[in-house]
Amino acid sequence: MDLVERLDRLLPQTQCGQCGFAGCRPYADAMARSEVGVERCPPGGDAGALALARVLDVEPRPYDRSRGAHAPPQVALIVEADCIGCTKCIQACPVGAIIGGSKHMHTVIEPLCTGCELCVPACPVDCIVLVDPESGRPD
Repeated sequence: MDLVERLDRLLPQTQCGQCGFAGCRPYADAMARSEVGVERCPPGGDAGALALARVLDVEPRPYDRSRGAHAPPQVALIVEADCIGCTKCIQACPVGAIIGGSKHMHTVIEPLCTGCELCVPACPVDCIVLVDPESGRPD
């Protein structure tokens, strides 16, 4: 397994962009080329930054808190009664976890959702909440 693959497997695969890249793989590529450090992934937290540093054999650093807060795993949930079917959440989802048609209610395919939160600001009626994947309740 090459270095980029090893780094990518350590990343949380949220595809959230908080690292400044369009997803986990581009961030892994940049780390492998020594263009960026290991501290750019809030979803991975300090433990993720430490694991990346070990693979790269560089000094460990805590994750950069200015990029966002580390949070427990979460998934999006669409409050169906409030959904207007605008499709903006579908367009914002980097992993195709939201389905539905124009002017029809949308839903999240929970096993595909990475909890990246990119759908939340895209929703004009604020009908998307993030929940604990185990309990289904807001974090």
